[in-house]
Amino acid sequence: MVRRQTDDAVRITSATRSHSDDIGTRQRRYLISMGLRTLCFVLAVVFMGHWVMWVFLVASFVLPSIAVVIANAGASPDPGGGPEPFLGATDRRGLEGPPAS
Repeated sequence: MVRRQTDDAVRITSATRSHSDDIGTRQRRYLISMGLRTLCFVLAVVFMGHWVMWVFLVASFVLPSIAVVIANAGASPDPGGGPEPFLGATDRRGLEGPPAS
């Protein structure tokens, strides 16, 4: 009978976020920043001729570069350095096979 050597169990709660979750979070941050940029541009048009127009106009030109940097920041790394092995049970007996004849 050949026994397979298996890896230790890993706690799923300490695993990193999935790639699709990370991409979704980045997209949300970028879309929020671009929404703010659009709002600043519209407000610059609304306040045309007033000094506030320049504040909104500058913000609408600066926000795209800030949005890209924030979106590419990604998730923060795990403080533990990755998944932790599960050390719950010290006795690791498997199911016993049929009795030998």
